[in-house]
Amino acid sequence: MMWEKRTLNTRIQTLSGLRGYSSRAPRRFQLSLRRGACGATEMQFSGIHRKRLRLGEQKNASYPHSLQFYLQPPSENISLIEFENLAIDRVKLLKTVENLGVSYVKGTEQYQSKLEAEIRKLKFSYRENLEGEYEQRRRDHISHFILRLAYCQSEDLRRWFIQQEMDLLRFRFSILPKDKIQSFLKDSHLHFEAISDEEKVQREQEIIASSPSLSGTQLELESVYKIPFADALDLFRGRKVYLEDGFAFVPLKDIVAIILNEFRAKLSKALALTARSLPTVQSDERLLPLLNHLSHSYTGQDYNTQGNTGKISLDQIDSFSTKSFPPCMRQLHKALRENHHLRHGGRMQYGLFLKGIGLTLEQALLFWKQEFIKGKMDPDKFDKCYSYNIRHSFGKEGKRTDYTPFSCMKIILTNPPGQGDYHGCPFRHSDPELLKQKLQSYKISPGGINQILDLVKGTHYQVACQKYFEMIHNVDDCGFSLSHPNQFFFESQRLLTGGKDIRKEPVQPETPQPKPSVQKNKDASSALASLNSSMEMDMEDLEDYFSQ
Repeated sequence: MMWEKRTLNTRIQTLSGLRGYSSRAPRRFQLSLRRGACGATEMQFSGIHRKRLRLGEQKNASYPHSLQFYLQPPSENISLIEFENLAIDRVKLLKTVENLGVSYVKGTEQYQSKLEAEIRKLKFSYRENLEGEYEQRRRDHISHFILRLAYCQSEDLRRWFIQQEMDLLRFRFSILPKDKIQSFLKDSHLHFEAISDEEKVQREQEIIASSPSLSGTQLELESVYKIPFADALDLFRGRKVYLEDGFAFVPLKDIVAIILNEFRAKLSKALALTARSLPTVQSDERLLPLLNHLSHSYTGQDYNTQGNTGKISLDQIDSFSTKSFPPCMRQLHKALRENHHLRHGGRMQYGLFLKGIGLTLEQALLFWKQEFIKGKMDPDKFDKCYSYNIRHSFGKEGKRTDYTPFSCMKIILTNPPGQGDYHGCPFRHSDPELLKQKLQSYKISPGGINQILDLVKGTHYQVACQKYFEMIHNVDDCGFSLSHPNQFFFESQRLLTGGKDIRKEPVQPETPQPKPSVQKNKDASSALASLNSSMEMDMEDLEDYFSQ
């Protein structure tokens, strides 16, 4: 492949005393990223002695905004310790973005204030008009590209990273001054132009008609952007945009969805290209442990090995399904008991969930066989057609991969259910009226149903599931950020069996009891305390490793 002569360099200087290197002669290394004609990126390490790059008066020009699309890699010298610290701080920020996103409705005052406080605490950029923001924007730029190396290694990692970066961009764009938006769009290579007031008046009726929530008075204060039709397909699909001569006329309140789609597409492609070039970076023995640690430690627990394997019996599953299963698994269990069969998507989602809560391979084979035989299936046919897949999911067949239970994000974003399927997320994939009927059958109060449906309408699916958890367990605040169906189960069992930190006696969902207010405060702070504790331990582990 022919490479252009233009080279973007990021030089990483190791400090004295690191593993395998003399403290008397610290070495400098250069990480070269060469961009070819097809847009691919090649990374090469080579020994080099260079002076630190001085930006001088170019500092402000380097980072004109508090947010960016990260189109160009960084080019400067950094120490390995700074590399490590920037990576850890960035992951702390993204974990906070994730936890706040499932604890609060995105865009609300509470969500905005808590996220801004965390960004300020970690010294990343967030406000456009603040003075002396160069260092914060530099940290933001470099740390993003470091995490690309860690989170490009698998589909699940890429999905998690993209989602959190999109939520972070959404927050930053929401507080971007209106007079800076056009400049940001131009710097991000987005050819969206705000139309003049005269053009807006000419199309006022059409724009208002296509945006029911937008009144004439609001339109006078709102900028409207002229965007190529192909970039506004989602709005067009929902009949929420006015089209004319191949262009969509999009109010400012709707343009964020288009910007996020562009950002997702660009970042997804960049992560794929980074993954292709990753073996070159992994050849450096100092970076590989750090990147692996980052990618394995911060996407949440996989709930594959719990230490309680075999501690539940098949007789308990029916009882657990009504008391401690999240709605996605509750509906799968109900469908299996009624139809004595589930399609492949349902068997994968439910089977891995049961594996995660403690079902052994032998129990799983017996559980599925007993149920399928009730549906008039011949036992020999089950052994030939289905038992292999069950053993395969436990890592006993094929390539011996020990599969992990699906997370909420994976269930919501991948493999939507079709006709006759029961897998997926009820809050994401169910018709609102059917969801309402389902919640009524679960004995949720009318007021609680309305709260959940409002969250679903705003696409806050995990927050809706968390609200469901609070209602069936009669708690005002569950004290954790829900990100996994197995997490739902274990937190439920912790409450119902009188866990170590829970004073509340086990209760049935149908008979709610008042709780002392002190419990709410204790639960509400436990998640943040746990997160901070785990992050500090991870940082200490990394520092200890690189100081050996």
